[in-house]
Amino acid sequence: MANTVLREATYEDLLQVPEHLVAEIIDGRLHTHPRPAPRHAVVSSLLGAELTPPFWRGVGGPGGRWILDEPELHLAAHVLVPDLAGWRRERMPELPETAWFELPPDWICEILSPSTARDDRVVKMPIYAAQEVQHLWLIDPDQRILEAYALENQRWVLLSAHKDDDVVRLPPFDAIELPLGGLWP
Repeated sequence: MANTVLREATYEDLLQVPEHLVAEIIDGRLHTHPRPAPRHAVVSSLLGAELTPPFWRGVGGPGGRWILDEPELHLAAHVLVPDLAGWRRERMPELPETAWFELPPDWICEILSPSTARDDRVVKMPIYAAQEVQHLWLIDPDQRILEAYALENQRWVLLSAHKDDDVVRLPPFDAIELPLGGLWP
């Protein structure tokens, strides 16, 4: 019986994935999943729309952040695509010229779906912690729940969980009130 040697996925492998799929390289393996469903995409878009004026533009908030949809992150040997990510401009004064980011974000938001929730929680959260992302939000549009985490000693600590129409102030965006009811389709 011959031994089968699995090779690690390359960036070229990732580029060959059809555009209707999201592709990531995690622990040397190529992972794919469908593009976000409408409910998922709506929550991500509406959250970005809420955060961009006060935190990107400084309208009604402090400004000083980049907030991007589905950025491609090259973190150590991993290539990850969170739903949203944000960087303080003091850490990243200019956007990179590449199609990806090598500097870990300060904040990541993953919108959970049945096809991604397990990997988002079990696989990606530890990678984000190892890369010292300071804040992580997980949003479940089906359950209408937002969980906010902060990194403490390389571990995620649940700061709070909110639901339905709660109005919240959550780090790192606690300079504004965020009405969750406006996020749910």
